[in-house]
Amino acid sequence: MDPLLPVVALSLVLGAIIAFLFFNSYFSKRQSEVRSIANPNPNPNPNPISSKPHPKKPLSKPHSSDKDPIKRHHPLDLNTLKGHGDAVTGICFSPDARNLATACADGVLRVFKLDDASSKSFKFLRINLPAGGHPTAVAFSDDASSIVVATHTLSGSSLYMYKEEKPKTSEDKKQSKLPLPEIKWEHHKVHDKRAILTLFGASATYGSADGSTIIASCSEGTDIILWHGKSGKNVGHVDTNQLKNNMAAISPNGRFIAAAAFTADVKVWEIVYAKDGSAKEVSKVMQLKGHKSAVTWLCFTPNSEQIITASKDGSIRIWNINVRYHLDEDPKTLKVFPIPLHDSTGTALHYDHLSISPDGKILAATHGSTLQWLCVETGKVLDTAEKTHDVDITCISWAPKTIPMGNEQVWVLATASSDKKVKLWASPSLPSS
Repeated sequence: MDPLLPVVALSLVLGAIIAFLFFNSYFSKRQSEVRSIANPNPNPNPNPISSKPHPKKPLSKPHSSDKDPIKRHHPLDLNTLKGHGDAVTGICFSPDARNLATACADGVLRVFKLDDASSKSFKFLRINLPAGGHPTAVAFSDDASSIVVATHTLSGSSLYMYKEEKPKTSEDKKQSKLPLPEIKWEHHKVHDKRAILTLFGASATYGSADGSTIIASCSEGTDIILWHGKSGKNVGHVDTNQLKNNMAAISPNGRFIAAAAFTADVKVWEIVYAKDGSAKEVSKVMQLKGHKSAVTWLCFTPNSEQIITASKDGSIRIWNINVRYHLDEDPKTLKVFPIPLHDSTGTALHYDHLSISPDGKILAATHGSTLQWLCVETGKVLDTAEKTHDVDITCISWAPKTIPMGNEQVWVLATASSDKKVKLWASPSLPSS
């Protein structure tokens, strides 16, 4: 046996003992340091009340911002309409303002009953759209029981008009519920394979028009089609020839159509009505020139004599279109306002959507999830609500009439978003003159 082996073995044992003692002392010291960091209070007898563990806060339920005291809220925030299963892509108030139709990416058209804007819950009618269609826009036709909705599939866009039939008097006692709305007319591949961006309807009251609702569908291409709301008849078609449309609107009296596209100019057409009240033809009558960049959105004033445009050049313009265009009189720019929004670098931002109040005094405008109310007369900001939705606002619309809220009647603006919510907002007060 080698005499060195016991010496080597003893050395290894002593080395292991020394290493164990060293590392044990080191880790005890580190644990003490961690404790001192986690509990900086050196008092060995802390207040027994403060030493109690704080109860865990329950996780907030999704889409409950209307009851969250932290997120609530802006003083003009009235209510939130829930129940949507996906992004809300279109909203429209009925002519009497008592119904709000919403188009949702879950394939359902919902019609909310707005008996009171401050109600804790809203009844709504659910209409399941044909399978496979992705709703993109909605508009009311002649009355609160007639709704036109646009859907999109890989094969193209479709339009459906649903109407709620009133039961006969003899059947009233037998039926506890009204029958669901039925499809009264439908059209398919109306804009080839292009999606419909916007639907705007108006009761045609200009000239010899018979008061029927005319609906303008604007595709993401360059075409706009006019439809007779009740019959579904195609009554006109225009091509903007502007690369790509952003949106198109029809004036409240059914006389004009205006389109915002990827160019700085806005083209305006007039609908000519025959003696029998029907739409006869559509002709281009004027062009609004003045913006330096693409026009993102536009809206007509309630009297149909002016157009308000928002552009990527950072400005809003108000145009007078009540001109004698047949005598080559050009539309005039009445006012130019800078858009009062800037990013962190100070660069002016543009508005995504515009909607003017029924009295023509307040302009609602959005950028992303920010909502602003502007005075039409001065262009000054009346109020601003930031982060109104969890993601960007997809559409906005003013109710055409005041809506009950408790014992009051209020002007109401609706906003929709991909966060599955529709929010109702009260109108801000105008400064006293």
